[in-house]
Amino acid sequence: MKNKCELLAPAGDLERLKIALLYGADAVYVGGPSLNLRANAINFTLEEIKEGVKFAHSINKKIYVTVNIVLHNEELGKIENYLKELDKCNVDAIIASDPIVVKMALEKTSLKVHLSTQASTLNIESCKFWKSEGVSRIVLARECTKKDIKDIIDNVDIEIETFIHGAMCAGYSGRCVMSNFLTNRDANRGGCSQVCRWDFNLLSESKKNIRGIKPFTFCSKDLSLLKYLKDMIDLGIHSFKIEGRMRSLYYVATVVSIYRKAIDECYNSKDTYKYNKKYENILRRCANRDSVPQFFNGIYDSTCSYYNGRVEVSNQDFLGIILDYDKDNHKAIIEQRNYFKKGDTVEIFGPNHKTITYTINKIYDIDDNLIDVVRHPKQIIKIDISNYLEKYDMIRKKID
Repeated sequence: MKNKCELLAPAGDLERLKIALLYGADAVYVGGPSLNLRANAINFTLEEIKEGVKFAHSINKKIYVTVNIVLHNEELGKIENYLKELDKCNVDAIIASDPIVVKMALEKTSLKVHLSTQASTLNIESCKFWKSEGVSRIVLARECTKKDIKDIIDNVDIEIETFIHGAMCAGYSGRCVMSNFLTNRDANRGGCSQVCRWDFNLLSESKKNIRGIKPFTFCSKDLSLLKYLKDMIDLGIHSFKIEGRMRSLYYVATVVSIYRKAIDECYNSKDTYKYNKKYENILRRCANRDSVPQFFNGIYDSTCSYYNGRVEVSNQDFLGIILDYDKDNHKAIIEQRNYFKKGDTVEIFGPNHKTITYTINKIYDIDDNLIDVVRHPKQIIKIDISNYLEKYDMIRKKID
């Protein structure tokens, strides 16, 4: 196998940034205060970016900032100063798609530039062109097959990044105008209203309503390439990217930790690596849509999208996050996230220990009164447990 690949995770705020890095990401990408494709996210202030960079660099990890909006004329006057501010924050790279952002970052700052997947890069000659323009990494279009990726890596000496997990788009590389047309929210400027997930009437050529099992949609299923991880490592991909800057803290911790384990097992086991089916089950449980390999394996058909509707059940597996551990009394202090009770068997996972299976025998409220049920949102409680737990460890329902 070639040099160890980077695991790149999303972060919607400072807490999720720290969680992603602590749970095994080598780098995190974030949205700054402007000019990125998550207008509806909280996004980072420049001060928060500085704090995130300081934290990441203290543990030898990296921060990338998305500047991947499609610029209109009114933004041209803002971009140079904004890029210079990001340069002062000492970020490790920006992720951009607009040629003028690429050009200005390379000419006016010391920033490295990664080409966003929004550039829809799918072929060797495009990669050669962008390399000649000075970008140091190309995030390939999500529509690339395994053969496309191999051909590019074999013929162009540049870092290649590919998405490995997360939501997909019904438009090509996210270039969708349905949101603009129906809601006046620009998908390529961070305002996507996810029209592909709406229910539609499907009409025949004669305008007759065609009724399926469920209402018609054209929503893509999520991407998961866990099953193809070893193939991707063998290709020589430099960075594996997880989608989801608007995803929950639990989602980020779970997905990052699973891919961290799987990547490490691939490298440590070499020729004896075996796919772990339980990892797949854990990933499936932390999302509310089905996941498939999408374009990677060259099979893109009706199984990759929801054409007859879907059911998205809110996940209730995440039970709580560890705030602290009282070593003298062997009690974990927990912030509740979902209902649980005395007698429940749970799993406790974290970045620095193996998953613990534990049956809760005693629960205390914040004043050390015994209680049987934890039902109030973000209730602070304590449980007896002899295993030493750390801040940011998490509790979930037991997954078979």
